[in-house]
Amino acid sequence: MTLPATPDTLGMWEATARLPEQVAAAALAGRAVPLAVEQPVSNVVALGVGGDGLAGDVLAAVAGGVMAVPLVVVKSAELPAFVGPDSLVFAVSCSGETESTLAAADRAWAAGAQVIAVSGPGRLARLAEREGSPVVPVPADVPQARAGLGALAVPALVVLERLGLLPEVGTGIDAAVDQLARRRDELVGPDNVALDVARRIGRTFPLVHGSPGLTGVAAQRWKTQVNENAKSPAFWSVHPDLCHNEVAGWGQSGDVTRQLLTLVELRHGAEDPAIARRFELAGEALAEVVADVVAVWAQGEGELARFFDLVLVGDFVSLHLAAREGVDPGPVPAVAEIERLVSG
Repeated sequence: MTLPATPDTLGMWEATARLPEQVAAAALAGRAVPLAVEQPVSNVVALGVGGDGLAGDVLAAVAGGVMAVPLVVVKSAELPAFVGPDSLVFAVSCSGETESTLAAADRAWAAGAQVIAVSGPGRLARLAEREGSPVVPVPADVPQARAGLGALAVPALVVLERLGLLPEVGTGIDAAVDQLARRRDELVGPDNVALDVARRIGRTFPLVHGSPGLTGVAAQRWKTQVNENAKSPAFWSVHPDLCHNEVAGWGQSGDVTRQLLTLVELRHGAEDPAIARRFELAGEALAEVVADVVAVWAQGEGELARFFDLVLVGDFVSLHLAAREGVDPGPVPAVAEIERLVSG
């Protein structure tokens, strides 16, 4: 891979390009987790914030409408009151040091819940070992949580399949790995869709529209990757909800928003016809008040393959946006400073 001649102190370009191998290794890690579930699982809880928390959003999107028990994503230190011995809790922290996740995991253990930690070599891993809970280690070559979505989300998907709660996850992951390898080979070339999208966004701020399920999670992922990698504002929303609120906000300030925003639509070939129509109508409504409307179409067979395909494209778009401005995509000093001040 030929890397842009810009700062990259944490190796984010190379880490991003390893996503196909990361997803494949994470599936193996999920199959290796020792399962000692002592009673039927009545609910599933995913703990994590930031890039860690997006893993929970992936689980919820995959489980929605499929899993027979509820799955709740918790992005704070507070644990739902229903958590107890029949709860399966995934505590996700790339560093193993996320304060809110540590606090919520402590509460889960105190409630007698069955906890599985997905953790780097920090306190979370040590606490899980002390409590006798399984630990899925985050690979050492993941420099930041945002470069480890496969390592953070995939093991839990595999565990849920092994418990009989999610069907056919393994097939979907295999298809995702195949599609990621194909897309990665394209994206590391000299002329590709991510570079083109980054050029069209330029110095505007992306407004990313997704659709229900994993494509909505992909829209959120695009937004946060632009925030952290490119150090730039970005926004996201999801159909059909945005047609009931966001579209009403574009009538009065087109002279301003036309200079600031580019609409990016994340699409796929299996959309509900009503959602496809909403994309069409919303795109027409916004075309006059944004700098450009860019459609990015997912490739791959199956929901997971299409999701990870959009993730990889968006990750490279954010890196190209950073490179255009000479920005180091790795460090996030604003985040680090707030965490330093909060922890005292």
